[in-house]
Amino acid sequence: MLPELAQLEHFHFLRPAWGLLALVWLAMAWVRRKQRARRDMFGGIIAPHLLEHLRLQRFDSRWFNPSVVSALLVALLLILLMGPSWRQQPSPLSEDEAALVILLDVSSSMRQADVQPSRLQRAKQKISDLLALREDKKAALVVYSGTAHTVLSLTPDREILNQYLAAVKPAIMPRSGKFPEYSLPLVDNILKDSSAPATLVLFSDGLGAASHQRFVDWFATRPHQLLVVGMGSESVGEGGIALERDALEDLAEETGGTYIALAVDDSDMRRANRRINSHYVIIEDSALPWLDSGYWLVFPAMLLFLLWFRRGWTLTWMWIALPLALQLPAQPAYADDAASQGGGAVVQTLQSAEQADGQTSVKTTEQSLSPLLQWFTDLWLTADQQGRILMQMGRYSEAAQHFTDPMWKGLAYYYDEQFMLAAEYFSRTDSDAALFNEANARAQGRDYVRAVSRYDRLLAHDADFPGAASNRARVQDIIDEINRISASQQQEAGVGSDEKTLDSED
Repeated sequence: MLPELAQLEHFHFLRPAWGLLALVWLAMAWVRRKQRARRDMFGGIIAPHLLEHLRLQRFDSRWFNPSVVSALLVALLLILLMGPSWRQQPSPLSEDEAALVILLDVSSSMRQADVQPSRLQRAKQKISDLLALREDKKAALVVYSGTAHTVLSLTPDREILNQYLAAVKPAIMPRSGKFPEYSLPLVDNILKDSSAPATLVLFSDGLGAASHQRFVDWFATRPHQLLVVGMGSESVGEGGIALERDALEDLAEETGGTYIALAVDDSDMRRANRRINSHYVIIEDSALPWLDSGYWLVFPAMLLFLLWFRRGWTLTWMWIALPLALQLPAQPAYADDAASQGGGAVVQTLQSAEQADGQTSVKTTEQSLSPLLQWFTDLWLTADQQGRILMQMGRYSEAAQHFTDPMWKGLAYYYDEQFMLAAEYFSRTDSDAALFNEANARAQGRDYVRAVSRYDRLLAHDADFPGAASNRARVQDIIDEINRISASQQQEAGVGSDEKTLDSED
């Protein structure tokens, strides 16, 4: 709900600290502008008046471009996060105690019929409309002309108020004149038992000579508010008394109140009712929570965000790209050529570490970032997610320090060519994929005998495991080649009887 102008005096932000993000946005915009200026490599080569015609027309030459829309979107989101508020949570108790005192002008000028059926009758109709909006709320009625009289003290009975109101006529007043200030002592008497701030609603077409100053002095020492409803028209025929709108508006302004123009429907009384309720809540019930009224900004922000589905409008921000990077598939883990004397190679692919069973939530303590940045990263990403990002960046050693899942940790060490460490972490998961990865890691680490042992254990459990049989055959060829070379060297040295070969062991 949008605020009325008078309510803006209570406008504030519930979470103003979010506004500091505007500084971050401005810094980013400044850096982006500098980068674009640096990319203008032809600026110092081609004359400016020629370069202007050689450049392609880009988005920035139009007012409707990604930069403008992104700035508007950021502004809307910042205001939304800061929580604009100008009204408090309404309370049934506060509305029950929000006293209303109606001051009705019944002087002779109110008989004029420039508004049908007459100013006084129209004022009565408006008062009935206002009372209908405030069912079971307390109200009092004071009438005045040359004198002022309390017709009815505070009462929640709307029917009785309407009955007394219908009987009010200029003829019942003992003295003619127009002195609304005479009603102020009566208002003090009506409100003497109420500590809550009240609202006075004045239905009149003008003021007396001393009315303005008396009202200003009275409201200066009291927490009440004044609403002035102007009755009549500013243009009347000859002999008529025009509505003194300027005087009434000045009175409302000087007392800190509101002037309400007469309306054909009940919109004027609805506005008056909102002012009555909001005045009590804001002044008296300071403990009531303020309403976060910026939620409606979500809808224009969502509409602006839809524009990023247009071709060429994608803005790549780190905090948007980061979650997306987590969804990218890890690159296949290929085993490198084995550095063996026989020149054999392990060429079959490792099973993806994504087949690892189980997760762990224990975080490693070794950090490669500054403590502040690491703390901020830990708020949004788990240790395994951070390790995954480092893997995507090719920083395998750092990734291994972040991972807590043994399979991911082993895979990071494998990419970092720390094969024996990788084999150790692969051995901590009881699955076929882990056993295959351990065998490959030991083969790459030249621990050929144990590698064959792991392949044999895997093939005994699953003879058709992809790549296991071919990898075992290649590693066994390496062992055989090493044994042949060793035997040949020993025979040449004359130690044939003590020949020692590599045998399989666990």
